[in-house]
Amino acid sequence: MSANGTVLEVTDQNFADEIENGQGLAMVDFWATWCGPCRMVAPIVEELAGEYAGKGVKVAKLDVDNNPQLTARFGVRSIPSILFFKDGKHVDTVIGAVPKTVLESKINEYL
Repeated sequence: MSANGTVLEVTDQNFADEIENGQGLAMVDFWATWCGPCRMVAPIVEELAGEYAGKGVKVAKLDVDNNPQLTARFGVRSIPSILFFKDGKHVDTVIGAVPKTVLESKINEYL
């Protein structure tokens, strides 16, 4: 996530550098362009990126169709799946189109 609160696009190629080698909390939305529930969650993810900008939270999204290695590695079978990483380690997963409050509570739990 940049300083202005935009959502970072991560891929099989840059995931280690951006997420696994990072410090602090990262929230990664595993999604696809054809997924209706993913499109419902996208604005929430963007809002959270803005709200948590500068607070030690990196917000990213990963297109499962273009990044099969990470999708398989983390066992993502349903989308949207939102994975949380603390200091580069996978600590939690939320599956499905959930309300903003659910994601906020997860962020605050790991901050």
